[in-house]
Amino acid sequence: MTFKINNTALSRFPTNHRWVKQDDLGVTGDGHLMYPAYREYELEFDFATPSEFNEFVTFYNSIGITGTISADLPELGSSTYTFRTYSGIVMSQPEFGNFFEEHYQSARLLLARIRTA
Repeated sequence: MTFKINNTALSRFPTNHRWVKQDDLGVTGDGHLMYPAYREYELEFDFATPSEFNEFVTFYNSIGITGTISADLPELGSSTYTFRTYSGIVMSQPEFGNFFEEHYQSARLLLARIRTA
């Protein structure tokens, strides 16, 4: 089980990854919090060559007409560390950190518009 984008396994496992905390949209009349229908997932990677991080740019540039991807991510709320394929995801442009001796110190991918229910 590993991270995949459009059924292609990532060559690097993220250093950190998480489901992004959702902000509530308010409170219903009966006192329940409301949340957006979609979630976000963040992947962070430390220290690699530009060619290793170019994989993320390639994924982003290959999105095509639909503008969406599928991704295998850890299943939200599962009692085990299980991956699930989510589709219709919007991928933000990859972000890269500073260079140190011809290596990026970090990279970040944000996957948005993930329907988990």
